[in-house]
This record gives sequence, C-alpha cells and structure tokens, in this order.
Amino acid sequence: MSVVEVTKENIKDLVEKNQMVILDFWAAWCGPCRRFGPIFESVAMKHKDIVFGKVDTEAQQELAANFEIQSIPSLAVIKEGDIIFFQPGALPEEVLEQIVEKTKEVDMAEVRKQNT
Repeated sequence: MSVVEVTKENIKDLVEKNQMVILDFWAAWCGPCRRFGPIFESVAMKHKDIVFGKVDTEAQQELAANFEIQSIPSLAVIKEGDIIFFQPGALPEEVLEQIVEKTKEVDMAEVRKQNT
C-alpha cells in the first residue's frame, strides 16, 4: 500500500481495520518534514502489509492535538489500536526500518498483560 493521507474522518477506520499503522505528522513549511518525507515513503514501499499515513498538521489541527503533537515531524506507531511508539524528529531510513521490524515482533497480548 502506498502512503495514505490521514484525516480526522478516516483515522478511526484505518486503525480499526489494520493491525499496524505508522503515522508521520508533518507540515509543508517544515524543512525537516520535507527531508523525512522521502525516507518515510521509501520504507512504506518495502512494507505493503502496514499502513503508512501522513497527517498534515496544518490541515488536521484537531487530529494533531488529539495526538498531542508538540513538534514536527513526529512519528506514531499504532499496533492493534494502541500507540506503542511515539517520537518527534526526523529519523534516518535505517532507524525507521528498525522501528518497523521491532514493532512487527511486539506481542500485544503480552504488552497488555504487563500493563494490567
């Protein structure tokens, strides 16, 4: 799947219907966001089983506020409906790739058991 535009109208559906969703919070005026965009898209092309979405923080201010975005770019990883990773700042491609691989390995049943 290619990178999708995420809005307050489609976020719930994306999260509910997909095991894993990775979000890039960005804005057109943000230099680091523009540099991170191609990295995000490159990793997305390697992982067709994961939804990669971009949230334009200017157009989707309510959604950005719901995620408590303080700086951009910011990355949020959602697995089985839970945010399990969040990090502000642009990442190198190798690091983003490692995050994707590690997230695939996370056993959410075990995580939920530990958090109860």
